[in-house]
Amino acid sequence: MSPARNSLARTIAFQGALGANSHIAISEVYPDYVPVPCTTFEDTFAAVSSGRAALGMIPIDNSLAGRVADIHHLLPQSGLFIVGEHYLPVRFQLAANKGATLKTIKRVHSHIHALAQCRKIIRELKLEPHVHADTAGAAQEYAERGGVEDAVLTTVLAARMYGMKILRRNVEDGAGNTTRFIIMSKKRNDPAPGQRACKTSLVFQVRSIPAALYKGLGGFATNGVNVVKLESYMVDANFTVAQFYAEIEGHPADGNVALALEELQHYSTFFKVLGVYPKARLLKRG
Repeated sequence: MSPARNSLARTIAFQGALGANSHIAISEVYPDYVPVPCTTFEDTFAAVSSGRAALGMIPIDNSLAGRVADIHHLLPQSGLFIVGEHYLPVRFQLAANKGATLKTIKRVHSHIHALAQCRKIIRELKLEPHVHADTAGAAQEYAERGGVEDAVLTTVLAARMYGMKILRRNVEDGAGNTTRFIIMSKKRNDPAPGQRACKTSLVFQVRSIPAALYKGLGGFATNGVNVVKLESYMVDANFTVAQFYAEIEGHPADGNVALALEELQHYSTFFKVLGVYPKARLLKRG
């Protein structure tokens, strides 16, 4: 999965504070790389674009909360390429400062996706949810603030790093909660064709004619190419232009994939491959 590790500076950017799920994903895929925390996703992309970091670890969707907002808008304009993917089982801990209990806490702070993945515990304890920039950052901030009325939804790593105690473990709403990450680089690094199973990610806009989308996607069906992800979102203020983000199984050098992409391009006004990368295994971990 790793793109040319030996030729790149061993730094990798992520959104959030140390201890975040993105940090954990980095430790699993690139344990010898130095993590570079960034405040926003825009900052994360910029760190890779500017060369401050060699790679970026970006969450793209979650099995409970769906796609991560803004990522699909940022990808096409970033000038970066997807060179890998990683699945991370996500466990959220309800943590607070020492002295706090389940009876003293009134508010809970975390990233909007963490709050969305832990609705049951929030309702059960009648907590007031507050959106924070990231899970580990919330732990860091409220550990520094002190007090017993504020809790956070965070990782075991962050709770340990910032000296918080865990009041309730593994509070995510469903078993198998998983976040998928993509790994970004300034350079496209396609695997050699035929060596292993690959995915190709792309964005496109279809021509404004009847059935353009149907006909453009028809090439995948007739050529036996599996489309594993297809999402649309508006890209103009008049709500007239939809852009599509797609992920397909296969390599553009494969004959059937090349034919399918050629047909899609025929019906498209904009078409861009965002990356070709090895397909990651989704491991079930307890």
